[in-house]
Amino acid sequence: MTTQSIQSWYEDNQRYLSLALEEIRLFLTAKASSGAESLHFHQVEGAAANRIDQQTLAQLKQEQAEILARMQAPPALENLVRVFNLSKFERDILLLCAGMELDGDFAALCGNRQEGRLYAYPCFGLAMSILPNAVWDAFLPSGTLRAWRMLDTGQGETLMTSPLRIDERILHYLAGLDYLDERLKHFMRPFLTQEPLAPGHQAVVEQLTGFWAGDVPWRNQPVIQLTGKELLTKYSIVGAACQKIHSRAFVLNAADIPVQTVERQLMIELWQREVLLSRHILIIDCDDSTSQETQSRLLTFVERINGPIVINHRDPLHSVRRSIIRHDVKKPNNQEQYQLWQQGLSSLTGKLNGELDKVIDHFNLGAAAITAASVELLSNPSVMQDSKQTGRLLWNACRNQSRVALDDLAQRIEPMAGWDDLVLPDTQKKILRQVVAHVRQRRKVYEKWGFANKSARGMGISALLAGSSGTGKTMAAEVLSGELDLDLYKIDLSSVVSKYIGETEKNLRRVFDAAEEGSAILLFDEADALFGKRSEVKDSHDRYANIEVSYLLQRMESYTGLSILTTNLKSALDTAFLRRIRFVIQFPFPDVSQRNEIWRRIYPLATPIEDLEFDKLSRLSITGGNIRNIAMNAAFLAAEENKPVSMRHLLAATRGEYLKLEKPLTDSEIAGWITDAMNPAGH
Repeated sequence: MTTQSIQSWYEDNQRYLSLALEEIRLFLTAKASSGAESLHFHQVEGAAANRIDQQTLAQLKQEQAEILARMQAPPALENLVRVFNLSKFERDILLLCAGMELDGDFAALCGNRQEGRLYAYPCFGLAMSILPNAVWDAFLPSGTLRAWRMLDTGQGETLMTSPLRIDERILHYLAGLDYLDERLKHFMRPFLTQEPLAPGHQAVVEQLTGFWAGDVPWRNQPVIQLTGKELLTKYSIVGAACQKIHSRAFVLNAADIPVQTVERQLMIELWQREVLLSRHILIIDCDDSTSQETQSRLLTFVERINGPIVINHRDPLHSVRRSIIRHDVKKPNNQEQYQLWQQGLSSLTGKLNGELDKVIDHFNLGAAAITAASVELLSNPSVMQDSKQTGRLLWNACRNQSRVALDDLAQRIEPMAGWDDLVLPDTQKKILRQVVAHVRQRRKVYEKWGFANKSARGMGISALLAGSSGTGKTMAAEVLSGELDLDLYKIDLSSVVSKYIGETEKNLRRVFDAAEEGSAILLFDEADALFGKRSEVKDSHDRYANIEVSYLLQRMESYTGLSILTTNLKSALDTAFLRRIRFVIQFPFPDVSQRNEIWRRIYPLATPIEDLEFDKLSRLSITGGNIRNIAMNAAFLAAEENKPVSMRHLLAATRGEYLKLEKPLTDSEIAGWITDAMNPAGH
């Protein structure tokens, strides 16, 4: 309905409710107007009904009929009667209690009919006395009014004289004000998110719309479970379906379902009432941290609600004793991503000259992330410059979106090193360049050339970098990150490995799932701590430790990006594990010529140096990491003296590094170095 029609409905609804309350006023005043004494509770049911002003009643009915004829949607009172199948007597009881809240005269009128002001409120006895078609069943706890908590019964001398009060939610509903019950708002949040959807997801929207808007009774709905990792997409699917049927959705976290049976039952009853009143949709969120106990409560909760429910869980839930329909919500395919980019960037797509294909090759973004990246790009004032600049901005916008989830799970490393900083034998460098080629050309080989159709296994690109500490493994990872222009994340194994069964797999899954959007490079440093040789199964702990290794292998093989593992001890790794790694690169201890090259490249151009003898420095039998430590410590010593870095500073820094390594500094290693450096007086 339009804003104008909504306002018109609201006004007609108010008038209709007022006329219905006037009917109840007629019943309340009928006996008093005749001059007779007040009725008592032992009188015949509805005795006063025959004493009302029939002409006035007919006029009220006529005006109500006229309002009904012009209203586009039925008034709230009539909808309530229809949905809950209320009898005429139950309807009038609700109106009697509503009048007490909305009309200041009702208290006095109730008192006049019940021995003065002693009982100046609605009660069962009054209803039985004045309302027609009275039946005792309406007052039972199992009756509609009390079972659906439309009436609250206060404390009184007897059940018949106990005060009756209309539930606040029902009162506001009759007045035309629709909102979620206050007792549910602490647990359920309104669903607001809705992003553009790919064509494949629109089909799910149409099916949900068919269930919720078709001929299937609203109470007999199957449970819908949306599996997969795309949380925002799943929300958007539900949101789009709700929009089509003019309904609202609310989200409940499974962990917030009350533990206590009484509290849980109250939530079930209140939500079931909301479903009937307003045709709301309930989304129940479950995540990897949902315990078995919580899932058990969830299943009980779901089985007792007779209405539309959407369960959002990445894995299928079993043992639900209701009909259930599952949809696996995946990311848009490449063609759908291209369409979403065209929608988001509009006319700008023509200026990108193939950059969109490059982005889709490397980033696997959902609809929400594509929309956000498009907004970021279009808001950049530099976007109308040359296509190369625009393509670069687009790439960075995609990287920003892909970082959102992974930044909370791993440490992002900004690559500082380039190929010139990496001193390795040619063989190792060639293999590293092969890694780059595999990442860059994966879509062409897998999809266009058909390798993915042969087998879904082994599509992940993985590399093991083995060698002593300081031989350049982490630097090589930085070089790959910089060359590919992809983010590099170092995985902290202490935050991944858990002593609790199943937790390590969950942690690994979160990392890989978050990384897949941007095909980030994952660096598992000192991987032998987690991925060592699988042990002989002697107890349950051994069995689950082996499961963790197997799970990692599985995820690495299916991960669309690059996984890098480093180890100081290659022999400690399981041979079966090594067979499933695509690249194994041994980083050797640097020889004299390589150390000479490292020394020549170690200092930035801006660093002042003086008479450094690289041939002599290269005799130090240390790795590149140790060389870097010595060079930096020497720079600090020189800076403190406000002098260029010299051999004297390097000797002092070398001594400190060797002490740290608990390694003797031999005369042969420093032979020919300046003599005054050996003499404290020379300082």
